[in-house]
Amino acid sequence: MLSIKSLDEIVIMKEAGKILSFIRKELLKFLKVGISTFDLDMIAFDLIKKNGVISAFKGYQGFGGYICISVNEAVVHGLPSKTRILKLGDIVTLDIGIKHKGYCVDSAWTYSLGSVSNKIKQFIENTKKSLFLGIEQVKPGNKISDISRAIGKFGNKHNYGIIEIFSGHGIGKKLHEEPYIFNFDFVLKDYVLEPGMTFCIEPMFTLGTKEIKILKDGWTAVTSDSSLSAHFEHTVLVTDKGYEILT
Repeated sequence: MLSIKSLDEIVIMKEAGKILSFIRKELLKFLKVGISTFDLDMIAFDLIKKNGVISAFKGYQGFGGYICISVNEAVVHGLPSKTRILKLGDIVTLDIGIKHKGYCVDSAWTYSLGSVSNKIKQFIENTKKSLFLGIEQVKPGNKISDISRAIGKFGNKHNYGIIEIFSGHGIGKKLHEEPYIFNFDFVLKDYVLEPGMTFCIEPMFTLGTKEIKILKDGWTAVTSDSSLSAHFEHTVLVTDKGYEILT
């Protein structure tokens, strides 16, 4: 049985989503060539602290960062590092999760630093578009599989590598809850969507393989062929008439 949030819980998660969105916009001001991902993470920590929330990632299963910062071939779970200095032409995913009054929200966005090729620009834009194609499937009566199918169909149309080992997920009191929302036509268990459900939809595409490997830091997941990756994520609420994006 999936968690159906009460009206009071939804109010808290909406508050959390607004705070996360503000933190992401403020953090963007510091996303520049020459900064290390460690320093960017410390700025994120300061913003999280100043806004009266806590990181949902720090210490989660031993993760060492306050946010995940994934660069170029890194798909997800990029562990901040003093030696990873951002360069012109890098594409960078900022994945931020916070906990507010006992409830989590989570969002990721991929950005380019300076000028990139039209191919890369379109790749990033298409990955973002796939997120919203998935979100458009969110309404009472539809199923989790409808979301996965919409994302996967679009990714396959553009011949992108679709990461299969990671997925979207339910969210609330815990960072990761059921259901698991894959980015291709596959479900572990399908569910009919009902008002009050909250979950994260997060397509992860690559310009090459769908295969990944984990770096020696034990966290950063990179494409096995070093191809570029993009990742977009929103926390979404199922409403009586459709959906509301919380982040």
